[in-house]
Amino acid sequence: MDIKTLKSFITVAKHKSFSQAARELNTVQPAISRHISALEDELGVSLFNRNSRDVAITQAGEQLLKDANEILTLTEQAKTQAKRAHNGQMGTLNIAYLSSACLAFMATLISTYKSQFPHVHVTLFEMTVTEQIKALKHEQIDIAFSRPLPNSIADEFTSHTIYIDTLVAIINQNHPLASKDSFDLVQLKNEQFILFNRDEALGLFDETIMQCKQAGFSPNIISQPRHMQTLVTEVAANLGVAIAPYCVRKLYSKGCHFVKLQNVTTQIPVQIQYKESNPSATVNAFVEIALEARGEIQKSMKSRG
Repeated sequence: MDIKTLKSFITVAKHKSFSQAARELNTVQPAISRHISALEDELGVSLFNRNSRDVAITQAGEQLLKDANEILTLTEQAKTQAKRAHNGQMGTLNIAYLSSACLAFMATLISTYKSQFPHVHVTLFEMTVTEQIKALKHEQIDIAFSRPLPNSIADEFTSHTIYIDTLVAIINQNHPLASKDSFDLVQLKNEQFILFNRDEALGLFDETIMQCKQAGFSPNIISQPRHMQTLVTEVAANLGVAIAPYCVRKLYSKGCHFVKLQNVTTQIPVQIQYKESNPSATVNAFVEIALEARGEIQKSMKSRG
C-alpha cells in the first residue's frame, strides 16, 4: 500500500468512475484499474462494486477511504514539517543571556524572531558568564549572549560581537562626586568597594583590580554579590561604590549615579556564541536576525562620553 495507490483509490471513490479518476490524475484507465486491483488483493477485500454503468464503494472501501484521507493528510503534514525543520522554521531554541547586558534588547530580538518563526519554541535562561560556559559545554543551551569565552574552549564556538561596553563607576546619588561627569579612579581609593563576584565573571573582577592597581591603590572590597541587580541595589543603599559595565544602568538603578572613569579604556564585548560544528537551522536563523539588529542594539547600548 503506497501513496500513489491510495491517491488512485481516493480519486475513484470521489468520482465513482475509473475513467474520470484517470483524467484527474493524468494517467490511463488501465493504470487506475491495476492500482485498485493490487490494493484489493493486498487487503483481501472488495473496495468497489462494478458494473457496466456504475461504480459503488463497498463498506470496506468506505472505511479505507476515511483512513486513506487521514494518511494523505499526515503525509502532507510530514512533508511540511520536514521542510520547516530544514529551514529553521520549527523546533526548539534555548537561549541564555546576561540580564544586565541584554535586558534592553532581548525582548525585541525574540519578538522579531518569533514573528518570522512562530513554530519554534524559544526558552530563555538568565545566566551568569560562568553558568553560560558550563551550559555551552554540556549543550544545555543553543545560543549564549555573554562575554568572550575562555581561550580553552573558544575554538569550539563561533562568536560575533553584538556591542562593546565600557567600565564606569557606580556611586550613590548623594555621593560627593555624583555631580561630576567624569573623574579619575584614584578618587575612590578610600571608598568601600562592591565588586561583582569573581566566580561569576573572572575577567571583569580581575580587570577591575588591575585598573585600581594602575591607579595606585588596592580596593577595599566589602561585598561580592553574584547578581548585578544586587550590586546596584547595594550602591543605592549607600553601602559602597562599584565598578561595572555601563549596561547595568538598564537594571533598576534608582538612587545610583553612573560616572565615566578617566583613563580607563577597557572594552567589554557582549557576544553571541554558538557551537562551531553543525549549528542547527534554528540557530542559524536566529543568529542572522541578531546580526541584522546589531546596529540598533549598539545605538541603544552606547555609553555616554
